[in-house]
Amino acid sequence: MATVSGGFLTTGQAAKLLGSSRQQVVNLCERGDLPFVRVGAHRKVRREHVEALLRPEQALTRDQLKSLWLHQAVAGGLVVDPDGVLGKARENLDRLLRQHQGTMAEVWLRRWQEKIDEGIGAVLRTLTSEDPEAVELRQNSPFAGVLSQPQRLKVLEAFKRRGWDRAA
Repeated sequence: MATVSGGFLTTGQAAKLLGSSRQQVVNLCERGDLPFVRVGAHRKVRREHVEALLRPEQALTRDQLKSLWLHQAVAGGLVVDPDGVLGKARENLDRLLRQHQGTMAEVWLRRWQEKIDEGIGAVLRTLTSEDPEAVELRQNSPFAGVLSQPQRLKVLEAFKRRGWDRAA
């Protein structure tokens, strides 16, 4: 008999995590809403797939998508010129932190400071991620001026051409 381990759960274990019945987990599997493998007559599901059901993703708004596209372009510049891009971000952060003392923006700017201190990998993940924290951080971005005006306009034109202007 084949065995599956490492991150796989029984339907009963998945039901417990979801706060549902085992039959409801089986129904999710049969509808294709929860990927599974068979081990003999039993279904096994990956823990990360079950946990993903507990935190459904929200669609990004049009403005959030546009910001994501612009920041992905910044990420491209970051891998080409890390010192220049991070230097510009630090310069902007210093100015913005003085301007926004005692506001909620200061909280997000300090979080950017932490990301920059963590290194290029943390900054790249934040620039390109769709997770809620990254979305919020991009609304308080210290990367103004990293893209030239022609680069920025090219990104925005590409964004429009791809139909994202009809997003949420």
